Amino acid sequence: MFAKLKGAVLAVAALSTVTAVSACGVKDGGSTTGGKAGVTKALKVGWSTIYLTPSWMQETAKMMQDDVNKLKQSGKISSYQTFNANGDTSQQIAQIRAMIQQKYDVIIVDAGSSTALNPALEQAANAGITVVNFDSLVTSDKVIKVGTDQVEWGRMTAQWLADKLGGKGQIIAFNGPAGVAVSEDRWKGAQEALKKYPGIKVVANVHSEYNLAPAAQAFASAYSAHSSINGVFSQGGALSAAALQTLVKQNKKLVPITGENYNGFLKLWQSKQKQGFSSMSTAQPNYLGVIAIEAAVAKRDGVNVPNNVTVPLPKITDDNLAQYVKTDQSDDYYPIQPIAQSDIDKLIGK
Repeated sequence: MFAKLKGAVLAVAALSTVTAVSACGVKDGGSTTGGKAGVTKALKVGWSTIYLTPSWMQETAKMMQDDVNKLKQSGKISSYQTFNANGDTSQQIAQIRAMIQQKYDVIIVDAGSSTALNPALEQAANAGITVVNFDSLVTSDKVIKVGTDQVEWGRMTAQWLADKLGGKGQIIAFNGPAGVAVSEDRWKGAQEALKKYPGIKVVANVHSEYNLAPAAQAFASAYSAHSSINGVFSQGGALSAAALQTLVKQNKKLVPITGENYNGFLKLWQSKQKQGFSSMSTAQPNYLGVIAIEAAVAKRDGVNVPNNVTVPLPKITDDNLAQYVKTDQSDDYYPIQPIAQSDIDKLIGK
């Protein structure tokens, strides 16, 4: 989820390790003790998130709270609380350890580090707590992980671009920060797809943080040197919006640009469809958090939940764009179609 920072300013005020704030900002009590897997009981559930500030995370929190409300009504969950680390990994570790001491039955995690949280999460698992990690994943094999295939993200969108260009042309590759796992994985997938097309030449490989202002500056610089490009492989979000905005502002040919369900990009895409602009975008779906909760509850009910749950990537195309774009929402919003309960059940082995 580090791709979702997109310029959000993370608060630095530390929370007490024993204070929990619910996703809707109200403390939600309850004190059900932990139990063995396979025993049906109302569960004490905590969600440890590295931050709540970005709009993607706020949307995720709302979806998770809605699912929890449903599970409370059915008697599956007794209490649910969110621990916000405010971008501080050491704070997140402390909050996880506090949940262990407070005998939570389930800990859901969106991780601030792929490795630093491993000891605390493994301690929780060894204590009989069901631990499910979604979105930003840790490397430990002791927890259930729910995520998407970021290599496939790059492979799928780059394949679309290659097909759109008929296997030849010049493109700019617009990637996230160098060294960031999400960015590296997506570019790895893109390279796998593009290597099949010797007629496609990457004339510039541009890196930018996932934020509109620096992305616009980075793309404009690369485009000034390569204005004859035929397309852009963009990892998505603010990067794609920045690339398309550059072409629009300079009144240049609207070449195909791959993207993501960043509403600012989707709105601009829709407004330029009649001028021939085309894209194929995907998403890190907010419902990963819902699947994580459902997986944890199923595991406690004795379901043989897979240790790795790979959630298919959505496809946003010229044909279904109207189902996603939200003209009444801000640019920094991530529209997503809901996932059916039957699809969740299949993913988690029910």
